[in-house]
Amino acid sequence: MHPEAGAQTAGARVLKDLEYARVGGIPLQLDLYLPMAGGPFPLTVYIHGGAFMRGDKARIWYSPMLLQPGRGYALASLNYRLSGQAPFPAAVLDVRAAIRWLRANAPRYNLKADRIVVAGESAGGYLAVMLGTSGGVAPLEEENMGNLAQSSRVQGVIDFFGPTDLAQMDRGTPKSCGNAMVHGDADSPEARFLGCRTVAECPARATAANPIGYLSRTTPPFLIFHGTADCLVSPLQSRLLYDALRAAGLRATLFQYPDLSHADRRFLTPETEKRVNGFLDGILMP
Repeated sequence: MHPEAGAQTAGARVLKDLEYARVGGIPLQLDLYLPMAGGPFPLTVYIHGGAFMRGDKARIWYSPMLLQPGRGYALASLNYRLSGQAPFPAAVLDVRAAIRWLRANAPRYNLKADRIVVAGESAGGYLAVMLGTSGGVAPLEEENMGNLAQSSRVQGVIDFFGPTDLAQMDRGTPKSCGNAMVHGDADSPEARFLGCRTVAECPARATAANPIGYLSRTTPPFLIFHGTADCLVSPLQSRLLYDALRAAGLRATLFQYPDLSHADRRFLTPETEKRVNGFLDGILMP
C-alpha cells in the first residue's frame, strides 16, 4: 500500500514511512497516526529509545500513546540516525527536522501546528528533552534538511527515564545494581553517541550534548518519569533535569516510581496514563 493511501488501526488512519528528510542517502521517516474524523488535530510525537544504537519507529514502548488518535490527537513516531550511522549532533538535527517537516505539512495532514508535545523513553527521552530545551539554538538546525522557515520548538515534553548529562551517567546508580554498566568505559553507548572513545575524552562535545545547558525562559513544561531501581540510566539524571528546570522558574513535574527498573512494564499503569493524558490535555486542548 502506498503510504499516502493510509491504513486503519485502533480507530486511527495510519500513514507509514513518510520521508521527512534525507541525509547522505539515508531516508529519515516517520509514521503518522491520524484521528478518523474532525481536525485540525493537535500533535503528539513519540521518539523511540535503544541506547542511541538501535530501535525503530514501529516500537512505541509507552504504548498508550497509540490511544491518542482516539482522544483527538494525531501521533507521529520518528526514526532518526543511530550512533552507528552518524554521531552527535546527527540524531538531534534529525528530530528537529521532523518537527519542522510536520509543521510545514500541517495543512496537508490537517494538523494544528502550534500545539506539539513530544515524548520518548531512554535515548528517545533524551532527544525529546533536547527538543524541549534547545528550540532557539541555531547551530542545531541543519540547513540541508529543509523547512528552515518552520520552528522546531515544541510546547511540552514527556520524558521517560532519559539521560541528560552524559558526563555524569555513572553518578547516582542505585546500590542494588551490582555490576551495572559503566558508562565511562570505552565504547559505551554514550561514547558512541558522541563519536568518542570515551565520554571523558570529548568534554566539549559532552557539554554541547547536555540539554540542561540550553534552558531558557521559552523552555516548555516537562513531565518526567523515572524508576528508583534503574541500573541503566541513573535516577539522578532525571533529578538533575528537574532541579535545573525548577531553579530556572520553569514548569516541571517529576514522578519517581519506587523499585522500578529501566523500561519496566510497571510504568504502564492507569495512574501513569492519567498523568500523561492530563499533561497532554493541559497543553493541547484549546
